[in-house]
Parts: sequence; C-alpha cells; structure tokens
Amino acid sequence: MFFTIKQVSEKMALPPHVLRYYENEGLLPSIARSPAGIRRYSEQDMEWLGLICCLKNTGMSIKQIKHFVALSLEGDSTLKQRCALLQEHKKEVENQIQEMQRYLQKVTHKIEYFTEQYTKVELTGVSPRSRSTAPETG
Repeated sequence: MFFTIKQVSEKMALPPHVLRYYENEGLLPSIARSPAGIRRYSEQDMEWLGLICCLKNTGMSIKQIKHFVALSLEGDSTLKQRCALLQEHKKEVENQIQEMQRYLQKVTHKIEYFTEQYTKVELTGVSPRSRSTAPETG
C-alpha cells in the first residue's frame, strides 16, 4: 500500500513542504515515484518518518538524524554505531527531562504560593504585601 504526500501529511501532522525537505536532505532517501513523478510513500517510509519525528522532537539535529540515516543505509555493519548514537541521544533526553522536572517544581511552588496569597486576600480583604514588580520570593 502506498500513500500520497497529502495522506502522509495528514496522517503525520506534517506540512507537505516538511516532507519534501526531509527527502531533499536525505532523511527519506527511498521515496518511490509514480510514472507521473508523484511521491508514493510506503509503510516502511512511514516507519522511518515516525522515527525521524521522534528524534527531531526530542532535540536531535537534522545533521545528526541524517548521519543516523546514512549509517542505517550501510546495513548491519553499523548497528553498534547506531546503538551508540541512540544511547547518547537518550542520555541527552533524560537530562532535558530532569531539567524540565526542576522547572515544573518551580512552577508548582509558585502556584501554591500564589494560591495561598490570593486566598488570604479573599479571606481578609487585605493584601499581604504591597504591590511590587519584583518576583515574589515564596
């Protein structure tokens, strides 16, 4: 079964120009064409596209993805290199997640602080502090 660029665009939530860009950059090197020159995406192309989106959405650069694709095209002799590349990327993603968790804790703390402050104002009608443009220390 083959898919048109429009079908792939809709299914993957990617604009057609992004699909063409990925193909031009060598990230999707084996897109078949109909006799009329229309792109025909296979199930395997869709799998590749899913991986490309995953890697890109987790911060891997197009250059790195291109390198990964090139290694993949070389076959099983590059399995260890591909695994190492993905392991390094996984570490980077885990570090990003830890950083985001710290940011989330800060936001959560601020929500708790502001909730406490506006609750006091609602109960007493008096602001616990004068108006300031500096960030609250709570």
